[in-house]
Amino acid sequence: MKAKRKTLNAGDVMSAMEEMEFERFLQPLREALEAYKKGQKGKKEASEQKRKDKEKKNGTDENDKSRDEEEDEHMDDEQDGENEAEEEDVEN
Repeated sequence: MKAKRKTLNAGDVMSAMEEMEFERFLQPLREALEAYKKGQKGKKEASEQKRKDKEKKNGTDENDKSRDEEEDEHMDDEQDGENEAEEEDVEN
């Protein structure tokens, strides 16, 4: 209330515990908080790595697709050219 905030953070809880003379719980609470933060950091890093791997994979797939499409277009152009040549032979 003094800070005019609606959200509590870890420091607020620690201060309140100290004011209420629950100092014996502060150290285990700090240790648990650190363990929680490390776990969350690990999850975040794993999630970011997974996202990067997925983007990398999708980027490679997209490049492969565009190469395949270019090859298909090239093949179509060659076939069109052959068809036009055959049509000219038939007309002559």
